[in-house]
Amino acid sequence: MSLTLLRVASSPNLEVSNSNGLLDSFGVKKLVDSSKFLSRDFVSIRAKKNDKKKSRRFCSLSTDVKYACVGQSGLESSSNFPLVSNVLASTAVGEVAISSEQKVYDVVLKQASLVKRKLSSTGELEVKPEIVLPGNLSLLSEAYDRCGEICAEYAKTFYLGTLLMTPERRRAIWAIYVWCRRTDELVDGPNASHITATAMDRWESRLDELFQGRPFDMLDAALSDTVAKFPVDIQPFKDMIEGMRMDLKKSRYKTFDELYLYCYYVAGTVGLMSVPVMGISTLSQAPTESVYNAALALGIANQLTNILRDVGEDARRGRVYLPQDELALAGLSDDDIFAGKVTDKWRNFMKSQIKRARMFFDEAEKGVTELNEQSRWPVWASLLLYRQILDEIEANDYNNFTKRAYVSKTKKLLSLPLAYARSMVPPTRKLSHA
Repeated sequence: MSLTLLRVASSPNLEVSNSNGLLDSFGVKKLVDSSKFLSRDFVSIRAKKNDKKKSRRFCSLSTDVKYACVGQSGLESSSNFPLVSNVLASTAVGEVAISSEQKVYDVVLKQASLVKRKLSSTGELEVKPEIVLPGNLSLLSEAYDRCGEICAEYAKTFYLGTLLMTPERRRAIWAIYVWCRRTDELVDGPNASHITATAMDRWESRLDELFQGRPFDMLDAALSDTVAKFPVDIQPFKDMIEGMRMDLKKSRYKTFDELYLYCYYVAGTVGLMSVPVMGISTLSQAPTESVYNAALALGIANQLTNILRDVGEDARRGRVYLPQDELALAGLSDDDIFAGKVTDKWRNFMKSQIKRARMFFDEAEKGVTELNEQSRWPVWASLLLYRQILDEIEANDYNNFTKRAYVSKTKKLLSLPLAYARSMVPPTRKLSHA
């Protein structure tokens, strides 16, 4: 499993700092020496009166074309969403099972609605100023700087793109990136074998605390400040943690509907976290929901690309992130994957999987132009670079068992000017979903 929308270049060795005793017994090396920030007194990055903790009230958000663009055209039409095709009869009397598409669409609607209400009340997304107390400004600044250092080290290309953003936006994106990466490392890092469901529960409790202005350490403090300034909801963060829980207990996916939900949890969520910070262009006439759908599609596309790139690596860990029913229709099974032999059946199967991933990339393109002008370049870079991985899988004759598809440094460098040029194109039309 991999963090995707914010990660263009990565390293396997980033580890998670202490999480309320999460890894104490394992002697885990910390991202930072955060001992001086671990006191609960550090919850007061913002003002406290009479030594009582303040809390803030947050809005509670609780073929495959339908997955690429969930919902209809705009928030006003949400009541017209075709529920008949998305609510499935349950085996239990009086109960219904909601499809993955509907679950994700609900989160998209709620986050888009939160931003839309903010825009309608102010005319633009106003960044709240920091509440500064003596001695806290330098700590908060240091926290953001450390997030920037981590982003620069592990996501070099994306980091360069963030430098075009306003200082407030880029620092917030760094904070989100670091939290996502720490979460990802819980189940995908060197200490993953020690992580339990209880540990994930503790990590989620920390998330609840930082959203209430009570960060546990230096890096949490940066995100806590970010979510206080921007209309970012907690639900996508909780959903990402749920994706990590899935990795602890699930290694097969029966259908694409199941896989789609997993991809949303571990990657699509990043888009929903990031758009409120990156902002939507003042020239955009697209419905807010459409922009979020495009961000979601990019996360799904990137994660599907990761899955197709890492088939052999995942198989060696006993994992198969490919729809079991589609494998069967292609005349394939887990045994064929573990055998690692490229056959005509495998080539044909991979062609259909790559086609689907490209469809999500195409959907994502529709929304990048709608973003704030200063935020487009890193997103375009992520999209163009990740999409080229699919080209490399084809160039390797679909051998993703023993050959790892990667984009060369030369191709990455050549992509950056193209990404920059595309980032200069202003919004010209409304997004529409057929």
